Amino acid sequence: MAEIECFFDLSSPWTYFAFHSLRQLESEIGVTIAWRPILVGGVFNAVNPSVHNPNVKPVPAKAAQSKKDQQDWARFLGIKMHYRPSVFPVNSVKAMRGCFAVDAMGKLVPYMAATFAAYWCDDKDISQVPVLTEICEQIGVDPAAFFAGIELQANKDLLRNTTQELIDRGGYGSPTMFVGGDDMYFGNDRMPLIRDAVLRRRAA
Repeated sequence: MAEIECFFDLSSPWTYFAFHSLRQLESEIGVTIAWRPILVGGVFNAVNPSVHNPNVKPVPAKAAQSKKDQQDWARFLGIKMHYRPSVFPVNSVKAMRGCFAVDAMGKLVPYMAATFAAYWCDDKDISQVPVLTEICEQIGVDPAAFFAGIELQANKDLLRNTTQELIDRGGYGSPTMFVGGDDMYFGNDRMPLIRDAVLRRRAA
């Protein structure tokens, strides 16, 4: 069993940061990570509908601070960040089903890195077939096999089931991490606590 499970949706800026934070943790202390794709919109609709409120009636001061916060994190992690993509929120269903397709090919992490970069660095609409095709070519995946995988009922079911699993385990957004299967953390800013939890479990 992996030391950390990360339930994620590629359309989330905080998950983009958490991906890079967890990869750093992986490099620094050799932590093992299970990447668990979900559809965060399904989670929001089921248990966290208030997340949509800022889009309906935004608070200017909070929006400005959120922009600064994201820019601060990008600088801290040494990565590029396009604060608000032209298409936001984006329909991530194809991209998230694609996670299961590429995972079967041993390409999940490169796919995640390329898709995060396409959306959060290069402002490309990851719901579009040409963009996903470009990502496949970039990581050495046959686009035809990728799109066939997206349409497999098994992969559709996996995405639905993993999303429901997160809800059943008390999750309410992306990224949600579990250490040791039962210790839940939400958000990229919890990374120091996650590191501490992993090291404490190792020591025990």
